[in-house]
Amino acid sequence: MRAVLLLVLPGLLLAGCNRGPDSKGPSIQITKVPPADKGGPDTLDTIAGRVTGAKPGQRVVLFSKSGVWWVQPELKQPFTAIHADSTWTNSTHLGLEYAALLVDAAYQPPLSTETLPKAGEGVVAITVVPGDPKARSAHHTVQFSGYEWIARAAPSDRGGHNDYDPANVWTDESGAMHLRIGGQAPGWTCAEVRLTRHLGYGSYRFVVRDVSQLEPAAVLTLFTWDGPAASENHREMDIEISRWGNPAAKNAQYVVQPYYVGGNVWPFQVPAGVLTHTLHWEAGRLTATTVRGTGEAKGKPVTEHTFTSGVPSPGNEMVRMNLYVFRRSEKALERPAEVVIEKFEYLP
Repeated sequence: MRAVLLLVLPGLLLAGCNRGPDSKGPSIQITKVPPADKGGPDTLDTIAGRVTGAKPGQRVVLFSKSGVWWVQPELKQPFTAIHADSTWTNSTHLGLEYAALLVDAAYQPPLSTETLPKAGEGVVAITVVPGDPKARSAHHTVQFSGYEWIARAAPSDRGGHNDYDPANVWTDESGAMHLRIGGQAPGWTCAEVRLTRHLGYGSYRFVVRDVSQLEPAAVLTLFTWDGPAASENHREMDIEISRWGNPAAKNAQYVVQPYYVGGNVWPFQVPAGVLTHTLHWEAGRLTATTVRGTGEAKGKPVTEHTFTSGVPSPGNEMVRMNLYVFRRSEKALERPAEVVIEKFEYLP
């Protein structure tokens, strides 16, 4: 009987562990548990909690378990601040289990780990909970142009901190997709969708209704993105419609990331009316074209540019479209914005 108790007791301690070695010491709780899901690099939701007895300088480190434990929301942003009321909140990739650690200022978490660290050596307290099997992800799926898309629900630091609401994405009776910046200043909520599968080399074509009157602080981006591939600049290639806060600037550009490398940005001016933007991606070459109307132009394009340097090779990139607020604009966004994407087409 004693042997059985010795085997069971550590498991009980782990399942209910939310304090350090001293049961009267600091503790941490998860109060908003995300759904239980196998997860993935692009699937995010909100997690929140509370700490008790934290000292100045201490902070929270989050992990989500999908195969192994992954630090959240990503390695370059592994820490979650504790608010003045002792609560904390952040976004996390979905998983089957979630862990929250209260750590000292000097603690540096790993990107991933087979087993969670124990209390001690910089870890003050830890709690582990299973994902909520009854909860639904804050994301929703949208059918558009014969593909399934997922609407973002988690915050993003693209253009400065922006919140995203799936309600800002919908399709109308004609099948066109609407992306909206909604809410009220300064608490705007933005819109982003991503494909649920990788496509690779080929032509990516977007038919977009008039965007020439977007405010300088609004940004529409049609792009590819591979979240974990930081060493490959996330395999990001962009069509960006924005003046980046400057009313006198051109209102569009093609980009092969990183944008700060010479020759990786091609600015141009989009005119009023429906336009078709195309990224033709092949080995070592990206040709970006914008034409008037809803298909192949017979006349001269609005602009066209070919990149032959820094063009990524395929990986796990997926097509995304987003409409968000450039928070560093000298003139803040004044009104809600809406963009209509009439069609997306992929040609291998």
